[in-house]
Amino acid sequence: MPKLEPMTPTSIHVIAFGMIAEKIKTKELVLEYMPDTEVLLGYLYQQFPDLKQTKFSIALNKKMVVGKTFIPVGAEVALLPPFSGG
Repeated sequence: MPKLEPMTPTSIHVIAFGMIAEKIKTKELVLEYMPDTEVLLGYLYQQFPDLKQTKFSIALNKKMVVGKTFIPVGAEVALLPPFSGG
């Protein structure tokens, strides 16, 4: 299981839910700053190749985002598996 590093002034907090957390073997990651979601996804795919075949959404500071989106320093990024409402 990856070690949760302490937050720094330039880090971002990544929270994984459901099967995403299972694939990366942790619910939380603290990563050094990444400028946008494309860079973050590239890093995640490199570190956790199983994610490449997994559909998931990204929320940035509790708001869903699509495509390349700027990540502010200190942001909370959530990796959300597909879900259905009821």
